[in-house]
Amino acid sequence: MFITFEGIEGSGKTTQIKRLIPVLQEKGYDCVFTREPGATRIGHKIRAILLDAAHTAMLPLTELLLYEADRAQHVHEVIKPALGANKMVVSDRFFDATTVYQGYARGFDLELIGKMHRLVIG
Repeated sequence: MFITFEGIEGSGKTTQIKRLIPVLQEKGYDCVFTREPGATRIGHKIRAILLDAAHTAMLPLTELLLYEADRAQHVHEVIKPALGANKMVVSDRFFDATTVYQGYARGFDLELIGKMHRLVIG
């Protein structure tokens, strides 16, 4: 099972995840906590670029492509292997965040974002 928590900064996603995982583990589920961006070595570097205040001039397209590159690596290295091992994956953000931040906030076509998502998740 794959569970994602979505919300704006400071909305309590991490707090709720920290509450949920022990409950699931008590019920016998093997859980993997992950996040976007930054769940892999490559993703960690992408996260640093995305969150660096020096990059305020980053084009919205560049930002979208970096998030999708992070997701491709994340799905390949973390999510698919964990799900394949029958683990429960709990993620702090995933596709919904991209839809909101890059789609609605940055004005990218939602159909384009959906196509990119399908491409990166394989």
